Amino acid sequence: MKNIGLTNRLRAGNWLIFAIVIVGSTSLLNAQMPYLLNEPVDVGSDFRNFANTYFLADELTTFDPETASGSITYQRAKYATAMAFNNLRAVLSPAGPDEFPSDVYAVNPELPFSIHFVSPRTVRFKTQTSMSAVSKSDEESLMLVGKPPVDDSWEYSQTEHGHRYDSEYGAVIVNNNPFFIEFRGADGKLLTRTRHFSDNQTTFFPAVPFSFVRRASDYSRSVAAVFSLIPGERIYGLGESFTELNKVGQRVTLWVDDSHGAENETMHKPVPFLMSNRGYGMFMHTTSPITCDVGATFHETNALLIGDDELDLFVFLGEPKDILDEYTELTGKSPMPPLWSFGLWMSRITYFSEEEVREVADQLREHRIPSDAINIDTGWFEVDWMNDFRFSTDRFDDPERMMQDLREMGFDICLWTLPYFAPGNRLFDEIMENGYAIRDAKGNNPNEDAIIDFSNPDAVDWYKGHIRDLLDIGVSVIKVDFGEAAPLTGLYHSGTTGFYEHNYYPLRYNKALADITREVRGENIIWARSAWAGSQRYPVHWGGDVANTSTGMASTLRGGLSLGISGFSFWSHDIGGFRTETPEELYRRWLPFGMLSSHSRAHGHPPKEPWYYGEEFTDAFRKGVELKYKLMPYVYAQAKHSSENGLPMVRALFIEYPGDPGSWLIEDQYLFGSDIMVAPLFEDNTTGRNVYLPPGTWIDYQTGESYDGGWHNIESGDIPVVMLVRDGAVIPHAETAQSTKDIDWSELDLIVFTDDADRVSGKICLPEDNVLNTVILDKTTDMFSPTEDPYEGRIRYNVVRYSDF
Repeated sequence: MKNIGLTNRLRAGNWLIFAIVIVGSTSLLNAQMPYLLNEPVDVGSDFRNFANTYFLADELTTFDPETASGSITYQRAKYATAMAFNNLRAVLSPAGPDEFPSDVYAVNPELPFSIHFVSPRTVRFKTQTSMSAVSKSDEESLMLVGKPPVDDSWEYSQTEHGHRYDSEYGAVIVNNNPFFIEFRGADGKLLTRTRHFSDNQTTFFPAVPFSFVRRASDYSRSVAAVFSLIPGERIYGLGESFTELNKVGQRVTLWVDDSHGAENETMHKPVPFLMSNRGYGMFMHTTSPITCDVGATFHETNALLIGDDELDLFVFLGEPKDILDEYTELTGKSPMPPLWSFGLWMSRITYFSEEEVREVADQLREHRIPSDAINIDTGWFEVDWMNDFRFSTDRFDDPERMMQDLREMGFDICLWTLPYFAPGNRLFDEIMENGYAIRDAKGNNPNEDAIIDFSNPDAVDWYKGHIRDLLDIGVSVIKVDFGEAAPLTGLYHSGTTGFYEHNYYPLRYNKALADITREVRGENIIWARSAWAGSQRYPVHWGGDVANTSTGMASTLRGGLSLGISGFSFWSHDIGGFRTETPEELYRRWLPFGMLSSHSRAHGHPPKEPWYYGEEFTDAFRKGVELKYKLMPYVYAQAKHSSENGLPMVRALFIEYPGDPGSWLIEDQYLFGSDIMVAPLFEDNTTGRNVYLPPGTWIDYQTGESYDGGWHNIESGDIPVVMLVRDGAVIPHAETAQSTKDIDWSELDLIVFTDDADRVSGKICLPEDNVLNTVILDKTTDMFSPTEDPYEGRIRYNVVRYSDF
């Protein structure tokens, strides 16, 4: 292979194209060490630093087609200044060795890379930045459900300039010189490719190419996995991001953070996974901080600036459903939570006594408001917020008996916990003395609180032991709060620092609490705020402490849609908002959005209980809650289908309608499962809104009006939400019950939504792949003759034969 090298390329007159503008004066120290405790780490600053050395992927030096592995030569460069027309720029210039003795160290190193075929749709791409580094990607990873399989269906062929591998779903092309990797679809369409520094010849702008940086401060390395962005391309995912759903034009930092609401760019649940409308997805298999510059600095590039010293990237080919299925096969699908968890959870911050909890349960039943769970937040300890795993003896006379009585009424109990223990906590000394807490480099506590080190198996067992005691006396589920403050500078039992363990922390935390709950209760349920890739295996997660505003409500939906695109099937949010007392008008509009989510919890600053707002509001609240309980057969069937296929219950339109360009633009409405369109009312004091409908006919759930695809201004019904059903959908309904335990599954109504009466008859044979068949119905279901339904355009059937759950 001919090596024209960086020096010769620069001499060819292209030196200016490698100029990189130095933005601000962020030092290396500030890039690594946020100036405020737990401030997100932006590794992007390291790729704009004069002190550092840069290595630009140049050419494929060796390659073995049989193993799809070889080596890449990287050209060394450093920044120097260059002035043109009174404009000073930082120029990437060829650099010689700065090591001694110079002949011992490679100026332009030749480093390993490999391609692994996991399935006909999934490719793993790995590069290393040092010959001496130990590859972490080969170690056991909690992000993965096991060792990725090997697929031998890809066929190799040699090309004029390199190598090509084909499957029935696409192709991977490796170019020798200049080095790049292309991903193409089954139709041959270019999906994306890595960026070589010679690609900058068409522009004066100094875009970062595929490369890695070696920091001057400690010789640590980080990777810039830079890919092309094609005009019209849209990028989605990256976790529970509350900003605009399409990430093109944004700079997204993946660092678990207490975001203090849904109205800013930080995240409780960053996930290093993205999806493109061009037909591919990517998973960055690492827990290091990541900065995704998605066309923000340069419109032609998606620069994945990964803190890790190696690249371990999975690329998925296909439509959104294919990509989510492949990604969750790799990192795990969300298991089914228990049926009761899909009902209403009543909560506030906080109930302080057994008397209050019993009063809430009595009032819910007295007001005939269906409900399945009561959350006791921070007030069940002797001292509010002081998590010592003990009920207050002054305010809770007999917690075990209380939970037994409530379970007989149809209520499960959730208890709040967190992994931080203040110095005044009775458990603080025990934690510190036994080494259960994270330490700093001096061996001291790096924070005021003792923060449990969930990378320490002994600490995990200790924490789980306390949770077991609570589950044993009747607690059903634990609220797994916080988890975003694992210290960056901490030293962990795993042998690494917070650079890798900070983002890992919520996954370890989620797992520990989910494992003990499953072991004791036999159910897949926690109620967690923080997450990372793989946390979807431990449902459920909620959106955090959102503001009590319409803006907070709209941001919350964007976060939920984004998290669903990132592989999470189940998600919830604080109905009405958290921070202050919820305005009644906002509460009315937020309630149906909450009930038409997979999980529904009214929580936040008191009061949250509807009877405090008056009789009229209580009646409206009851109607909104009853809506979900009537739909519970649909909810549960869709949940099962979502769980098995890696799909979100709160679903972006393009997941179901990838061929409809309009569906990729919508971020303020969603599909609840596959058949119900939900358009919440986000504007104050409104009763209708503009709604986009994908191609086909849609039936208004509340009025029976039918609409064709496209834009419509639609008024809500009695329940303040616009809610439509896909034409031809069969929606099972149950009689309203006060809890899911009381639902009569032997008598369900199937309601066919259609404006074509000729489609239906007295007998329905549901298709084999219909989601109802997987949960509720036999593959053929005999029906009574149809009877009139109160809503025009719908026919009601009673189920005669059904399957048990």
